[in-house]
Amino acid sequence: MASVNSLASTLQQQLTDALTAALPEAGTADPLLRRSDRADFQANGILALAKKLKGNPRELASQVTAALPTGDLIKDIEVSGPGFLNVTLTDGAIIRTLAARAADGDRLGVPLKAAPGTTVIDYAQPNVAKEMHVGHLRSAVIGDAMVQILEFTGENVVRRHHIGDWGTQFGMLIQYLFEHPDELRHEGGQADGEAAMSSLNRVYKASRVLFDSDEEFKARSRDRVVALQAGDPETLAHWQRFVDESKIYFYSVFNKLDMEIRDPDIVGESGYNDMLEETCRILEETGVAVRSEGALCVFFDDVKGPDGNPVPLIVKKTNGGYGYAATDLSAIRDRVQNLKADTLVYVVDARQSLHFKMVFETARRAGWLNEDVHAHQLAFGTVLGKDGKPFKTREGTTVRLEDLLDEAVERATAVVREKAVKVGLSEDEIVENGRYVGVGAVKYADLSTSAVRDYKFDLDQMVSLNGDTSVYLQYAYARSRSILRKAGDAKPVAHPELELAPAERALGLHLDQFGEVLAEVASECEPHKLAAYLYQLASHLTTFYDQCHVLSDENPAEVVENRLFLVDLTARTLHQGMRLLGIRTPERL
Repeated sequence: MASVNSLASTLQQQLTDALTAALPEAGTADPLLRRSDRADFQANGILALAKKLKGNPRELASQVTAALPTGDLIKDIEVSGPGFLNVTLTDGAIIRTLAARAADGDRLGVPLKAAPGTTVIDYAQPNVAKEMHVGHLRSAVIGDAMVQILEFTGENVVRRHHIGDWGTQFGMLIQYLFEHPDELRHEGGQADGEAAMSSLNRVYKASRVLFDSDEEFKARSRDRVVALQAGDPETLAHWQRFVDESKIYFYSVFNKLDMEIRDPDIVGESGYNDMLEETCRILEETGVAVRSEGALCVFFDDVKGPDGNPVPLIVKKTNGGYGYAATDLSAIRDRVQNLKADTLVYVVDARQSLHFKMVFETARRAGWLNEDVHAHQLAFGTVLGKDGKPFKTREGTTVRLEDLLDEAVERATAVVREKAVKVGLSEDEIVENGRYVGVGAVKYADLSTSAVRDYKFDLDQMVSLNGDTSVYLQYAYARSRSILRKAGDAKPVAHPELELAPAERALGLHLDQFGEVLAEVASECEPHKLAAYLYQLASHLTTFYDQCHVLSDENPAEVVENRLFLVDLTARTLHQGMRLLGIRTPERL
């Protein structure tokens, strides 16, 4: 495996060296290189240097161009305006760089991080004994994409699913199970996801009716909470039955989402019970937390309520119970001290931003977060319906995630079936592709939107072949593979000696940005930028198809080979980029 310097980074280095050689008094200067519609690149850094050196920017620009090496990278360089440099690269440099990427297998020349760290990503956090709904979608999809992207860059990633598996509500459920022990048993052994959720719903509804109507049952349920928190073995065994049943359901939903969730990665609220008291003791002994009206609290100068009084982070309640903050702070301790993480990423609803701001600041005061260990909330907005309001069913209830995915697959399968005759797909391929297109549509609609923004859930648009959709990208990939299959004896071969058409150059320059885009996405935790890059790549490919005939008999053999090379590398880049977003790319569509 060999990383490949992008054309931009190679040009950046040559310009930097030329600036230093021509203007040594300026020291190390940034040429401020960017893509341009006037040429391939524009360097704007000389204007700032001219002000600093009190010189004429156009004269300084001419000195810099004279200091540039003559070679096979730069075809033309023009001084424009107040010392801007418009740079056009040689066609040969573009193809040679792309050939190096193509020779690097699945990595496509993308470098691994020089000094990888350990990042814990907290995502996909369903609640035990409760159905997953549309609100769980974004954490799962965004978190899974960031796991794939960070791992591809070489980072050591630890997945954590902080499921809701503890709390007073379990007293009611467990007590009911004690009194109705067969309620979670299934005929023929283990249940599937639907049967598991059905039995959990049945227990929840029946126990809630009893809890609300029978004072003696309510009292027994409260006693059961005490037994659970005290670690009573029999109570814990019944609690574990709820966890196990819920996991059957969770896994079935995540399987529909085409996501891998591993058992060791599930460390819910209960996983930190043994740390809670020590966390509280450390915070109180160090003065980070103080007693206020019997509760253990952390106060902040900039967090006040509507009345102007400080709003604290409550770590331990007046009654001795632990708040969510105690669990979250214990999780930070565990992840930093035991997992040796230097970055913590929490893929959590933006509405919890204040809570996590307070938790992170408390952890900093305690010394668990510092200059070397950072925590970041990858906050996400709400999924909205077409009316711009939070996505609900017609009855006003929250949409079940399974129902949403089933409908997406059903719609997508209908779209695939319309095209199936022309492509010659079998029924099995129609069903498989329908699933890939449907699930991909849901994921891409989420990932193509900046996470912090709300977005409208519109299935009709999501499964459209037109516009910024995963179907458009999947179709671009399948079309590329179709051309490669039709090429017969002609093979993809790079020909740096050829002159490129404008559409070929645009496609080639965009292909070369893949590694830089991934580095930015990984650094900023912004998967929507990868989605945007891939959409632009598919758009460049469409323009290339329209303007450059690939398999035309009128083309010389080397032109056919070079265009097949561009098609092949584009297909591989689309495939790898979509894979990092958790989306499949069918070979035929």
